[in-house]
Amino acid sequence: MGFDGSSIEGFVRSDERDMYALPDPNTFNLLPWRPRENAVARMFCDILTPDDESHESDPRAVLRRNLSNASKLGYTYYVGPEIEYFYFKDSKGTSTDGRGSYFGQDATDLATDLRRQTVLTLEELGIPVESSHQEAAPSQHEIDLRHTDALTMADTVMTYRLVVKEIARQNGYYATFMPKPINGVNGSGMHMHQSLYQGDRNAFYDDDDPQHLSDTAKFFIAGLLKHAREITAVTNQWVNSYKRLVPQFEAPTYVTWSTVNRADLIRVPDFKPGREESRRIEFRSPDPACNPYLAFSVMLAAGLKGIENRYEFPPAAQSNALYMSQAERDELGIEALPANLWEAIQISERSELVHDSLGEPVFKSFIENKKIEWENYHSRVADYETEHYLPVL
Repeated sequence: MGFDGSSIEGFVRSDERDMYALPDPNTFNLLPWRPRENAVARMFCDILTPDDESHESDPRAVLRRNLSNASKLGYTYYVGPEIEYFYFKDSKGTSTDGRGSYFGQDATDLATDLRRQTVLTLEELGIPVESSHQEAAPSQHEIDLRHTDALTMADTVMTYRLVVKEIARQNGYYATFMPKPINGVNGSGMHMHQSLYQGDRNAFYDDDDPQHLSDTAKFFIAGLLKHAREITAVTNQWVNSYKRLVPQFEAPTYVTWSTVNRADLIRVPDFKPGREESRRIEFRSPDPACNPYLAFSVMLAAGLKGIENRYEFPPAAQSNALYMSQAERDELGIEALPANLWEAIQISERSELVHDSLGEPVFKSFIENKKIEWENYHSRVADYETEHYLPVL
């Protein structure tokens, strides 16, 4: 199916050629909420040029290219996201019923039924769900997806967001993946569990290591830590993303790893004997509003860079970096994640890894569009300013 490439949001309109969408039959599924008669299906497409070449700006093609790099090293990249979101009464405000608590199961809470209906719909679409529960903030929920290969999961994340919003709409509510819609409570993250496999063997597992982490896993973690600041503009791509990455709200702010502290950027879950196939790491900064194809690409590229260059594996954080002095953090070499989108853009723009993993066309368009977004935000007078300054200045 042909379409006008100049009409696609996110690219320089006048420079785009005609494109063709080639349906991927492996992604065909009927939408359960539409009538069975004259049914409607979901199917993902690959974007091609008129010469039948994969379009270099297609996010699926970007991820495929990075997965091919992993394959050349003998690896398959598996991911399993924990995706959080909020239910509100409508899209005009953040009004909730105020009920619910972490892991709460209040039978009178309508949101619990919405989440249950969403899980059943996902499974009807062939999407395996690991678990679901109420999150810490009012009307905040989480549905965890069972790990699978990264391309399948990227498609699944796109479907997940559609299903969550559709089930909410059918019941007169609005669901949002905005990272930080409410002041003073936790924002919504997309914690990324990830591992590499060699055939049927989990390449992150080592029976002889005290933490049951292989050298491959350690190099991968070191790669993510070294390049974390560079890839943050991709994993957290909106102005609002950085309202979530602040202290005291269970979101990472420093580039550290540990096995217990959930404020660290990377957490290595406890090992359960007999569960070698589940040895994995959890990268906690991404949010659910990111482009999953691009986010998975830069995370994988960072990890592979650590493996290829055998980066030094730093020691685990022994205490929360948030409570250290700046001098203590400097002595330990602990860096902070970017504080806002502009800082993140500047770091990514200088990153060879981000450039190479996204490819020149996507990299150029991404940076250009993020700068436009920042300027639109930066030049706008905020409610905070009129509330605090207008009465006194």
